[in-house]
Amino acid sequence: KFPPVAAVLKEGEHKEKMTDRGQWGNKLEFVLSVAGEIIGLGNVWRFPYLCYKNGGGAFFIPYLIFLFACGIPVFFLETSLGQFTSEGGVTCWRKICPLFEGVGYATQVIVALLNIYYIVVLAWAIFFLSNSFTWDLPWASCNNTWNTDKTFTISVCLRLRRRVLRISSGIHHIGSLNWDLVICLAVAWVICYFCIWKGVKSTGKVVYFTATFPYAMLIILLIRGVTLPGASRGIHFYLYPDLGRLSDPQVWMDAGTQIFFSYAICLGCLTALGSYNKYNNNCYKDCLSLCFLNSGTSFIAGFAIFSILGFMSYEQNVPISEVAESGPGLAFIAYPRAVSMMPFSPLWACCFFIMIVFLGLDSQFVCVESLVTAMVDMYPSTFRRKNRRELFILAVAVVSFLMGLIMLTEGGMYIFQLFDYYAASGMCLLFVAIFETVCIAWIYGADRFYDNIEDMIGYRPGPVIKYCWLFFTPATCFGTFAFALIKYSPLKYNNEYVYPWWGNGIGWVLALSSMLCIPVWIAVKLYYTPGTLRERLVILTTPSTELPKTKQEQERLLAIFAADGDSLHQKAPPTKDGYFPVDEKESHC
Repeated sequence: KFPPVAAVLKEGEHKEKMTDRGQWGNKLEFVLSVAGEIIGLGNVWRFPYLCYKNGGGAFFIPYLIFLFACGIPVFFLETSLGQFTSEGGVTCWRKICPLFEGVGYATQVIVALLNIYYIVVLAWAIFFLSNSFTWDLPWASCNNTWNTDKTFTISVCLRLRRRVLRISSGIHHIGSLNWDLVICLAVAWVICYFCIWKGVKSTGKVVYFTATFPYAMLIILLIRGVTLPGASRGIHFYLYPDLGRLSDPQVWMDAGTQIFFSYAICLGCLTALGSYNKYNNNCYKDCLSLCFLNSGTSFIAGFAIFSILGFMSYEQNVPISEVAESGPGLAFIAYPRAVSMMPFSPLWACCFFIMIVFLGLDSQFVCVESLVTAMVDMYPSTFRRKNRRELFILAVAVVSFLMGLIMLTEGGMYIFQLFDYYAASGMCLLFVAIFETVCIAWIYGADRFYDNIEDMIGYRPGPVIKYCWLFFTPATCFGTFAFALIKYSPLKYNNEYVYPWWGNGIGWVLALSSMLCIPVWIAVKLYYTPGTLRERLVILTTPSTELPKTKQEQERLLAIFAADGDSLHQKAPPTKDGYFPVDEKESHC
């Protein structure tokens, strides 16, 4: 009778661990949570504009290449890693390969910075939504208290700048707070807190509404948009293929960064969400479905957005290039202006800004949940006590709210752009993706990880994803990262305002704060681990024994125990409970 090592069921171990961590109530909660995270503002305000800017239908060629070479492989890697280890964004790397634990810290630095500035967009959306419940939309006329005598001759863009952002002359002039937006930001954080304060128990229920409602709004806006006069003009500019644009390297850069942004990879969010899955959940099938849903949503959103911009171009008799905006400009300048020209404009304004609020809300609270999960898993004895987790989430919300206040000042928009351009930029995400794939494919072993996946879902996925981890993904990410460095240009606001040298310096500090986590952690661990360099590398690249064992690994353990038992049985009989007395010096185990 040997110790029942192989008799312990992994699923039983997993359930016991999940008692403290929590677990999704069902698969749908997981799918909706991931969908809510990856389907956000970038699908609505960035992808359609990039298509128009980078050759229309021709843009789909680099987009699809990056999707299959980087997007899907890294998306599946992070989700399956979380499910396999049942750990958050830091401790999962500690168990897989202690030398690369810095990858986890890098993702959490990025997501912490993202939590500070991304929710500011929600504050803007809530402000616009609160001003939409009136028959005469404030941005549709000049009869407002914030207008000047010259307002009749300036665009709606300047009205936004004057009333909502109150933009100063530069980053050197921070100015005073906009208290209307402070209240809106506080409301956004209160909603976000109560969406996740009970962990996956509350998050899993909230996403039933927050992840599905934007689709209802998008369909309504799509139907309304394509029925407007001039809609075909906008759709033509959205999709007309210009193959000549493919020779521009910037087109490929835009495609790569869009994939990383819209799929929320290298943020630790997917790992955190996957860690609450059941061990035998078919995460491979889920990931493929979610990836195609995300890209499909981006494509459909383009029709909804550009059909209305086409109507705007038709009404004003101006080229589409004069009304097409990117990012916040599309959501808070071009689109509201177009809506104001439509019959029953307050109704469509409400629909649009409600969609924006919910698209941003579920992405925001999942990012906060990711950060909280990582910290709780790092210090379980501290944060899993009664009410400790809720208090920690409250602390994260309060600190992030206070740090975000600087973006609601007169110079806040310049700070916001620095965060958006540097803190969570494509360059940072590409850097992290390189180390993620190298760690799993070359250090831990792509075949070994495929064994783990087979143990979870019952079969091995096609070899294409494995070869992507080994070759295509790191090569593509490294090439794009190198190109981004070579083609780097200092940030400009609105293509006019040039940041001072110290402003770009702050931006680089934000970018390096995450990227340096990986090499610094590797150097520190190698320095403090005892032994020769080779011994240190062996120790630091050996996976934790706490990881679930595959069937093959269990069989090997049984063989070792059997061999040990046979040799020991000749020296001493088993004890009354059936175990052989073992001398550690003589035991191979």
